Amino acid sequence: IQVQVDGLNQDTVYLANYYGNKLYYSDTTVTDAKGRLTFPGRPYEQCGKHAIVIPGPKYFEFMAVTEDIVIETNAADPTANVNVIESDENKVFYEFLGFIGERRAIAAPYERTLGDSTATETQIQEARQVLTDLGEEVGAEQQRILNVHADKLFAKYLNMVLEPTIPEAPKNIANAQELQYRWYLDHYWDRVDFDDPRLVHDGSFHQILDTYWTRVLPQVPDTLLNSADRLIARAAGNDEMFKYITHYITFNSESSQVMCMDKIFVHMIDTYYATGQATWMNEEQLKKVMDRADELRDSQCGSIIPNIILPGLDQETWMSLYDIEAKYTAVLIWESTCGHCKKELPKYKELYKEWHPKGLEIYAIGNDFEPEPWQEFVEEQEYTDWINVSDNPLINAQDSASALIYGGVTTLKSLNFRTTFDVFATPKVFLLDKNKKIIGKQIGAEQMGDILGRLEEMERKGIPY
Repeated sequence: IQVQVDGLNQDTVYLANYYGNKLYYSDTTVTDAKGRLTFPGRPYEQCGKHAIVIPGPKYFEFMAVTEDIVIETNAADPTANVNVIESDENKVFYEFLGFIGERRAIAAPYERTLGDSTATETQIQEARQVLTDLGEEVGAEQQRILNVHADKLFAKYLNMVLEPTIPEAPKNIANAQELQYRWYLDHYWDRVDFDDPRLVHDGSFHQILDTYWTRVLPQVPDTLLNSADRLIARAAGNDEMFKYITHYITFNSESSQVMCMDKIFVHMIDTYYATGQATWMNEEQLKKVMDRADELRDSQCGSIIPNIILPGLDQETWMSLYDIEAKYTAVLIWESTCGHCKKELPKYKELYKEWHPKGLEIYAIGNDFEPEPWQEFVEEQEYTDWINVSDNPLINAQDSASALIYGGVTTLKSLNFRTTFDVFATPKVFLLDKNKKIIGKQIGAEQMGDILGRLEEMERKGIPY
């Protein structure tokens, strides 16, 4: 990779590579007095969209492929002044960038017209027509590149951003939209060569993966989980793509705000990390993510919640979660000093009044380390209709805890409920079915009411949940 940047003189320059939609430094060198620099070519699996970063910082992009690359530009505006001396790949790339730049310049005044409240109807119609024509020109040029330069990496990148054209559904079909959606799902990844490791080195791959995962697929954990396994299976043998997809899904599910996505995180760790397939991680990193999966295991959706046995409001009567016989059980972990808890508890009180006759029980666990404030608050606010339990320093003392556990009074997971349920903030809420399976979590009272209503409706229709 040979580059001359006029205006540089013994300056430090970086070679950066895209990994998904992010740019990372991968090499560095110093120019000579005339701004000339050289980087070694990239191995095939590391080829893709790269950038030369000069002081400023400023940079220009290019396609690093397995051919000699010779490029000239200047330090004042490196992107605008690129001249590709040698590299068929980059000549195609920069010809397209030039084509797009010209069309954008033509489109700019017409786009301003559409945003101008004083524009006449004639001007608006003219602007729309021009922009439509320009869009068709761009589409035709993209198709030409795909046809003429199908062997180029840039053509593969370009193809990834082109949406599949959904065919018209047959006439007189009642579920035409559903049929078209299924076709779109089935053909969404047709534009991706799953054998080419270079595809992950461009933002377009991240874009279509992110769109697929967060917008195309229904945000239902079981559906997402099955789709994740199918997608990862398609990348088998392509280490770069396998790594990118697996990492994206794993950590997107861990940080997601969608209910029950931790189920996917635990599945990913168990299936791909604990089995030794995450070869990019060292032992310490693997242990960290596997420990995190273990922390979430007992509280993930779809699992049977561990039995919790804690003393009730009198701190003498031990009450077991599994002893509750109810169609639905809400486990509510809260504390008397938590402001958000104080706002939510009255709502749960109203929810309980409405839904207790229909089969809802609440097993409320006090998270206060001392029982007195919790007891006083429960009694003062009259939250005594449902089951209230909590721990206390006495039962958590080592000798006491051991005696209670070995005596069969309670369990380690009960006394360690904060760890069992990954309690870092309150309120922490779980909705259970009659078998104590977790069917919802981290939901407010109003959302729980909606979910219970939907579950009842599903039951009436004979739909399993």
